Amino acid sequence: MQHDEQANELDGQQPRSRPAVIRVEQLTKNYYLGRNVVPALRGVNLEIRQGEFVALMGPSGSGKSTFMNLLGCLDRPTSGTYLLDGVAVSKMNANALADIRNQKIGFVFQSFNLLSWMTALDNVELPLVYSGVPRAERLRRAQLALALVGLKARASHRPTELSGGQQQRVAIARALVTSPSLFLADEPTGNLDSQTSTQIIAILQELNARGLTVVLVTHEPDIADCAKRQVKFRDGRIVDDTDVSAPVIVREDRAARTRLIASADGDQPVRHSPLEEERPQEFPQSSGRQVAL
Repeated sequence: MQHDEQANELDGQQPRSRPAVIRVEQLTKNYYLGRNVVPALRGVNLEIRQGEFVALMGPSGSGKSTFMNLLGCLDRPTSGTYLLDGVAVSKMNANALADIRNQKIGFVFQSFNLLSWMTALDNVELPLVYSGVPRAERLRRAQLALALVGLKARASHRPTELSGGQQQRVAIARALVTSPSLFLADEPTGNLDSQTSTQIIAILQELNARGLTVVLVTHEPDIADCAKRQVKFRDGRIVDDTDVSAPVIVREDRAARTRLIASADGDQPVRHSPLEEERPQEFPQSSGRQVAL
């Protein structure tokens, strides 16, 4: 009941009035090649609030992937401030950053990064093993996460027995199993065909609709059009930051078991693709900051 009340409270707020999950100020990142300094980020300022779905865009070398690595605590900035859920992480050491990644951040990459000798269930459980969660609780939460992405029936399959889209769904379930405050997706559809990409974006939109903050890196304008906000990088700087007035909504028609894509201001379908497996009717309730399992 408390989770429902908090989620309803979040729904009633405008995005820019909600608490900030991400706040960066004058963030820079330099790389050093011998005596040469290569600036990847040049004084970036950005705030992302709870429940936003933000697409980071820009050409190769624009700094968006470097920025995503800093948001995911995979690297540290050269200078500037980064607050994650109000916690200053920009000066943390490697061990502290690892703890933050495991507790607050779910990360999905273009490559699925699954362990080939483990089942889907074992792969999803892995972050909880590192956190010292008891076996019974690990199993419960991993099964819920797989059900959330429609792969409950594939729990015992190894990655080589799954399609590319199914492997990416396992990776999403693994990112969700710790109930993160922030979900980061770095080109999650880059290795997938258009129909499978649609299914992955539908999952991200469903998670975002439940209050999870989603930040997505993409080169594809049609994928970025599914986000609620687009931030464009060029030469290490943000050159445009725009709220999307009518994002493309990917929703599930359970009766037809298809993904139906429609504009936010109408029900005219743009395209559809078959579901590989129907997800459960009920999803774990969100507090407005996390998708709790």
